[in-house]
Amino acid sequence: MDYYPSYLTSDAPKPLKFVKFAIQINSAPWESQGGDTAYQFSRAALKLGHEIVRIFFYNEGAYHGLRWMAPPEDEKPLLQRWSALAAEHGVDLVICISAAHRRGLLEQTEATRMGKIDNDLADGFRIAGLGLWVDACLKADRFLVFGA
Repeated sequence: MDYYPSYLTSDAPKPLKFVKFAIQINSAPWESQGGDTAYQFSRAALKLGHEIVRIFFYNEGAYHGLRWMAPPEDEKPLLQRWSALAAEHGVDLVICISAAHRRGLLEQTEATRMGKIDNDLADGFRIAGLGLWVDACLKADRFLVFGA
């Protein structure tokens, strides 16, 4: 009597199930390890062939997209890593519009509308509403939250 399913005992390759992930980051780059862990996870998932539907930066996580961020030289260049991830893999990096406005982060269009001259977003980032997070969760197989 065979106690194991045939796919566990055969030499045939196991079928791969690629997963779609939606990722939310809630903490600032300097506040916790959450952002770096999310970045490392995203790189590994993409390397394995999985899909990142969207990365949504919420609350203090909005600071990940601040163009003017200049961390000390001994810290990881997380801003440049996120921008490169977006450029290389087409990952959608979205900052919550409410979180961005509370922290004074404006993209050019919104700044002009408000009579300001700022463009605070780094390359690869955009500002949008919470509806895009809901949309990402609906399209994803799994959603993950990093940071406090």
